[in-house]
Amino acid sequence: MSWGPCFLYYHCPSCGKKFKYASDLIPVFADTFGFCPDCGIQGVFEKDGARTPDDLDYVEVEEE
Repeated sequence: MSWGPCFLYYHCPSCGKKFKYASDLIPVFADTFGFCPDCGIQGVFEKDGARTPDDLDYVEVEEE
């Protein structure tokens, strides 16, 4: 049984945006993994795991 993708959840210390990255995208984003998609600064790590109850509060960052 699979729980689906594992996410790392962050919030931006500058603009307050909540966002998440799928863990399988670590090699794609490399040094910018965990950075705010709006501000471009390092996000504050909150939690990780499969989709959490508040998952919809976070914007998923996807490869372009």
